Amino acid sequence: MEPLKSNESNNNSETKKSQRFNNEPGPLKPSAAFIGASWMTLLIGITSYCIGLNNSDMAYNEKGYYFTILLFGLFSVISVQKSVRDRLEGIPVTDLYYSISWFSTIASIVLLIIGLWNADLLLSEKGFFGMSFVLGMFSALAVQKNTRDLKQFESTNL
Repeated sequence: MEPLKSNESNNNSETKKSQRFNNEPGPLKPSAAFIGASWMTLLIGITSYCIGLNNSDMAYNEKGYYFTILLFGLFSVISVQKSVRDRLEGIPVTDLYYSISWFSTIASIVLLIIGLWNADLLLSEKGFFGMSFVLGMFSALAVQKNTRDLKQFESTNL
């Protein structure tokens, strides 16, 4: 059997990893066009979803369900983006939080699908809610990414 490696070899691998990151260029600043497009798509997705809810012939409890699913989905995708990014940057994230983030994202999508599947809506209305939900979730990821990139860029260039 081979003896266990000492902490010295672990420290060497960490030093090599940090040297690799130090040789890379600093964080890039997101362009104003991408930041603006991300915010616009987020506002368009959320606004269109809410206008669709307001114009639908659903009971208030159904409208509340779909609005809650939207908020839950937006929060969960931001949480997934943050935990994935933290892990990539070497910031510790517990496996429990990482798993809960992914579970809540998948749960929000599944809950929307189940709700729309059983809803008494036209197929075009179901598609509208699905697409505006996906637009909102994706743009929330982009806004979170831009916010984090911009903050990181500003902190390294001070």
